[in-house]
Amino acid sequence: MSTIFTKIVKGEIPSYKVAESDRFYAFLDINPISKGHTLVIPKSEIDYIFDMESKELSDMVAFAQNVAKGIKAAIPCKRVGVAVLGLEVPHAHIHLIPINSESDMDFRKPKLKLDGEEMNRIASSITAAIE
Repeated sequence: MSTIFTKIVKGEIPSYKVAESDRFYAFLDINPISKGHTLVIPKSEIDYIFDMESKELSDMVAFAQNVAKGIKAAIPCKRVGVAVLGLEVPHAHIHLIPINSESDMDFRKPKLKLDGEEMNRIASSITAAIE
């Protein structure tokens, strides 16, 4: 059974793609806690991030680092926060969240409602900022 993230990677479900490699995919969270909130996933379907092979995990973190640099360049913020929760979707993923304070990382706060045009604009600006 495929996860929602696997369906996104395969193009069966649309996403706001930020970056992609042969092994990893980054896209905007559709229920963001801040503008530019991005998810980084392996294309291979694995439930828990710490069950990944060490090399694959380190490569994913390096991929996420490039995406985070793009987010910081495109979205006004002090830092890009990192969170690994892994409870919502049974597919390893890293949250990259533009933040100005620690409270910006509160997943309990109301999610932003952004229209497709704004999501496309944000995704494009991050993609353009990734080296």
